[in-house]
Amino acid sequence: MRRSSETNAEEALARMGYKSELPRNLSMLSILGLSFAIMAAPFGLSTTMSITLTDGQSVSVIWGWVLVTLISIAIAASLAEICAVYPTAGGVYYWSAMLSTKEWAPMMSFIDGWLTLVGNWTVTLSITFSGGQLILSAISLWKEDFVANAWQTILMFWAVILFCALVNIFGSRYLDLINKVCIFWTGASVIIILVTLLTMADHRRDGAFVFAHYDASASGWPSGWAFFVGLLQAAYTLTGYGMVAAMCEEVQNPHREVPKAIVLSVVAAGVTGLAYLIPILFVLPDVKMLLSVASGQPIGLLFKTVTGSAGGGFGLLFLVLGILMFAGIGALTAASRCTYAFARDGAIPGFRLWRKVHSTLDVPVWAILLSTGIDCLLGLIYFGSTAAFNSFTGVATICLSTSYGVPILISVLRGRQAVKESTFSLGRFGYAINILTICWIALAVVLFCMPTSLPVTAASMNYASVVFAGFGAISVAWYVVYARKHFTGPPVSSDEVMNLSQVMTGKAIADVENGDEMEKKQ
Repeated sequence: MRRSSETNAEEALARMGYKSELPRNLSMLSILGLSFAIMAAPFGLSTTMSITLTDGQSVSVIWGWVLVTLISIAIAASLAEICAVYPTAGGVYYWSAMLSTKEWAPMMSFIDGWLTLVGNWTVTLSITFSGGQLILSAISLWKEDFVANAWQTILMFWAVILFCALVNIFGSRYLDLINKVCIFWTGASVIIILVTLLTMADHRRDGAFVFAHYDASASGWPSGWAFFVGLLQAAYTLTGYGMVAAMCEEVQNPHREVPKAIVLSVVAAGVTGLAYLIPILFVLPDVKMLLSVASGQPIGLLFKTVTGSAGGGFGLLFLVLGILMFAGIGALTAASRCTYAFARDGAIPGFRLWRKVHSTLDVPVWAILLSTGIDCLLGLIYFGSTAAFNSFTGVATICLSTSYGVPILISVLRGRQAVKESTFSLGRFGYAINILTICWIALAVVLFCMPTSLPVTAASMNYASVVFAGFGAISVAWYVVYARKHFTGPPVSSDEVMNLSQVMTGKAIADVENGDEMEKKQ
């Protein structure tokens, strides 16, 4: 049965114009673990905690997380519905082409492809860079006046991303296991941190503080608007679920398994995040002390203060650092597959090299190296401006959110015709869910270009819009110079793919499986 479903998935991919080059050795649980790893709720919430402590504190932390989780589930469901129809490594870029009319398909897929590519690269960059910062912040648990200089920070960042690259290149056969272990490591870590904090804390906050305290005085923004600016913490953490669509060509029955993994991972991350945040707020030390930490990463100091020792603080921080490694590996995996898929259609300069799959390692080695190299170079911006680098968090969120919104918007404008036969159909709620997600994404683009606090200086300015525009200029230049004449989008048109809807919806798989059963009986 496994062989039948694998053959059918490869035939479906071939009918979409692509040759199956990657081994289909990942399970639904593995893809769920990969998406869960990329979001890495405890790690993401830890490294961005200063945002919500500035913009609203408890209400922004808890209810901002709940709000963004619900919206993210809606976006994930909208993407899953489309993914069930077009399960390829191209992901949202491919979907944008298939959902568009023939004349608009090349441009829409090119725009969305670059949004996706930049989003994947900058998410990987922000995870591994903030992970390097978090590792260095552990030193301050014993040496409180320690502040890492630019070179120390860059070298630690390079070490983290190099480790992730080596695992992706030489440990690809273990990715299935790594992704599954991530689920259990994260779950166990949250339980250990929860129990340790609540049992060792000398002072605890009351329920009114945890669920109803709101203080945005440190932000400088109007009280209500500060809450929305503070949503960046949750939105950044819950942003990578759509990246796993790039793994469709490494999964059995991708039309069924990947959509489920996309949605379930957001639900799992939402629950995990709440289980992590609530105990932290119950034992939260003085906020001004946490915001004044030299490293800009208050979570280590919080653990140390609550446990009463540097060793205890590091023990809990070590669990979060483990989650970091899973997140970095998973993000680079998805980014490299996205790079490979986009290069396969000739949309990236030097695409003939980046689309190659290593014959022995069975991974797109050059795509991994390109993703790693670009992130290493982008990290050098830290030497010039820490504020400019911090904007990559916003850029990653903006790019990925926008890339998710493009195919959803096209689907709505064309009457959701292409997803009517989806095996993950949203049914009569489809329009409402799709429109809700589009409205949120439009608001998010504005929100995440805002500085965290006022007044704004050159050091505190949010340069997300500038960096976003810079990447946009590069993609436009490449389109004008090369792509407008040579890039035609995916090799098979939407009309041709729709004629194969029986294959895409999995009916052919059922036919093959039934045929196998008949053969056994005979």
